[in-house]
Amino acid sequence: MIRLILFLVLVALMATGLAWLADRPGELVVNWQGWELRTSVFLSVVMLGIGLGLAVLVWSMLRGILSSPASLSRLFRRRRQKQGLDALSGGLIAIASGDRAQASRYALQARRTLPNEPMTDLLRAQTAHLMGDRATARRIYESMTHQPETELLGLRGLFLEAEHEKEWLAARQFAERAVKLNPKLPWSVTALFELQAREGDLEGALETLQIARRHDQVDRATFDRRKAVLLTGLAQRAEENDMDRALALALEAHELAPGLVPAAVIAGRVLASKGSTAKAAAVLSRTWKKSPHPEIAEVYAFARPGDSPRDRLKRVKDLAQQTPNAREAPVAVAEAAIEAKEWTEARRALEPLIEAGPTAAVAVLMARIEGGERGDTGRMREWLARAVSAPRDPAWTADGELSDHWAPVSPVTGRLDAYEWKVPAERAETRSAHLLLEELVSMAERPRETMIDMEARPARTAVTEAETIPEPAAPAATAKAEPERATSAPTAAAMKPAEPEVVTAAAVVPVADSHPATEGGSPTTTTGAASRSLSVQADQRRPAGRQEASIQMVRSEGAATSAAVSERDTGKVVEKPRYFVPGHAPDDPGPVEPTEDKAKIQSAS
Repeated sequence: MIRLILFLVLVALMATGLAWLADRPGELVVNWQGWELRTSVFLSVVMLGIGLGLAVLVWSMLRGILSSPASLSRLFRRRRQKQGLDALSGGLIAIASGDRAQASRYALQARRTLPNEPMTDLLRAQTAHLMGDRATARRIYESMTHQPETELLGLRGLFLEAEHEKEWLAARQFAERAVKLNPKLPWSVTALFELQAREGDLEGALETLQIARRHDQVDRATFDRRKAVLLTGLAQRAEENDMDRALALALEAHELAPGLVPAAVIAGRVLASKGSTAKAAAVLSRTWKKSPHPEIAEVYAFARPGDSPRDRLKRVKDLAQQTPNAREAPVAVAEAAIEAKEWTEARRALEPLIEAGPTAAVAVLMARIEGGERGDTGRMREWLARAVSAPRDPAWTADGELSDHWAPVSPVTGRLDAYEWKVPAERAETRSAHLLLEELVSMAERPRETMIDMEARPARTAVTEAETIPEPAAPAATAKAEPERATSAPTAAAMKPAEPEVVTAAAVVPVADSHPATEGGSPTTTTGAASRSLSVQADQRRPAGRQEASIQMVRSEGAATSAAVSERDTGKVVEKPRYFVPGHAPDDPGPVEPTEDKAKIQSAS
């Protein structure tokens, strides 16, 4: 529209000018070399305009003829570029839709029409991925790294290929090259950080974390948490050989994340060893208020060397008063009271937890109380039996795996800060009774882990496989079996190697058909074709004063006889299995046993 208006204005101006010349006639005379040319001014102006137009036309024609080869070349190039761009677009769409044939055809067309285009190499590499030809894809990515404009793209492709093949060393090298080229790229910094954490390179991960924070790739809270975890891991490594460095790292981590339990534990332990009891107590108390944990209570109790068990109990009670609603507080008090042999105090601390439903650890503590205060092995076994089916207690868990100790990275995936103090998920197929008994009896029998050397518990007589309780057999079968066992026993004893000193702990294995013992009565159970016994072997004493116990579940073979129990409603006679251990549950007279076996059991217990 604007062009049309300008054209009309120009025509109007020309018409006005010609009219103005026509109204003012004049004569133009040209005299040159004896020649004289006479014309009017109006005609001379018109002829001049026509001449200029003819000159422009001729020049345009000459220029078009001279530039026609280049024009043809540009025309062909534009057509080729259009075909290449169409091939790139169609190829990317085909890859996204999973059409291998179309993607391959478009990749060949793009390579023919746009051989030097970076997007062509990317299309070819993605097509090779789709076709399953990863070797070709790696070759293309490698060629892309030789060009500055596509080097980062090639490095990312090679990194993804190495990650797919689980070649972590090569993947780390590609990520490091990408970080050096452009540290602002989030993928390269994140990948390098994760790989360094996976490999345990905590110092390198700390440097990469600083790069990420410098370029605003992580927020402040995430940065502080990750840095605290890395510093705690370094302090954990340095604690044994360089306590000063471990203390500095742990305190820095504690300032960044006051709720991080391992950092406070390491700092408190080192401070206590240096005699800084007040500072250690302050660090531990600060973390206890945010994250109550048994390790904090333990280190807090032993923060002052030379304290008696009663003094440690007083310290733990003061710590527990800071978090009266935390479940860990009464448990810590009960453990300290058991060590101080304050049985009433221990019972009082556990009463609220028992009323709410005891967990496995609470049941084990009650077993320790019954065994330590009254020596009531029956009640002790009863509590251990309850611990088998009781809810589990929190533990250090990372990606479904349990651990006795915290670590900065997960042993399964290598993820940083994966460990959580929580109740592990129950898996019925893996939580078998004998594994739980191994854990629970070990907890009941071994002394509490402390920072100072503790006196070992006196060992008791072991119950060996030969002393397990057999099933009552028929008279004839028993008479026949006894001589055979008497004959074979010396041979087995001669072949059996010497066993270390052992500590025993017995526990009843509950079954669905048994009923719990009640006051003044015996539990209603039936005998079966097999019985089990437990033998607990104590390991050699560790330097830190720790003892561990392992339980062996021994199934004794006996004659296939059982007691008949009449059902109340139908009157049918059925056989139900009964599981028991050396000794009997409270108020349970036990099965009728041969005299010789009974004498062996009594001497063993």
